[in-house]
Amino acid sequence: MQVVKLCVNCAMGISFLTSFVTGLFKFIFLMRMLDATNLVLPLALMSDIHDWSGLALGILVAIHLYLNRAWIMVMIKKTLARRPDKP
Repeated sequence: MQVVKLCVNCAMGISFLTSFVTGLFKFIFLMRMLDATNLVLPLALMSDIHDWSGLALGILVAIHLYLNRAWIMVMIKKTLARRPDKP
């Protein structure tokens, strides 16, 4: 199970970085500020990669939450059961 979690987490990291980097290239204002407007980039391909990596990230996050559901439930129960400190 730990190997599956590690693989999902690594895939999430790769998907996030891919989406982040392609999102930066799609951000025209940032490219102008960095004076990188002379770069010839295949923006249609970048947009497709950005969209697919974002979709993959969403799916991987759902899998991550499912794999860690027991820990999440324990933490929710602990948090809700905690009494507020008396002044």
